[in-house]
Amino acid sequence: MILNLPQVLAEVKAAFDRYERALGDNDIPVLNELFWHSDSTVRYGVAEQLYGYNAIAGFRAGRDPVDLKRVLTRVVFTSYGEDFATASCEYRRVSSGKRGRQMQTWMRTPEGWKIVAAHVSLLP
Repeated sequence: MILNLPQVLAEVKAAFDRYERALGDNDIPVLNELFWHSDSTVRYGVAEQLYGYNAIAGFRAGRDPVDLKRVLTRVVFTSYGEDFATASCEYRRVSSGKRGRQMQTWMRTPEGWKIVAAHVSLLP
């Protein structure tokens, strides 16, 4: 397995950047599109534990969109072979100034790169 293949890193970064734009704009269809449509998909959030694509999509549909815009302060991408990667970031929310971190696990699927697991938390 080759780590950090440049083409794979570029593809995952493009998918991650698309996710970030959609998050800041609260573009729910794009956010949902970027998560793997599977009961195996997991998202741990600031105050929720979501198991399966339907739970994640349901959360997004009912979430208050206040304070979603953020500034990334550090991002690390790592690819593992050609079909698997992680994106880890630290951020500051624009409105509240709250600091947090996020990790996403991305997998190449026939439909493109999809998030298969995510964890978001705020720092004290």
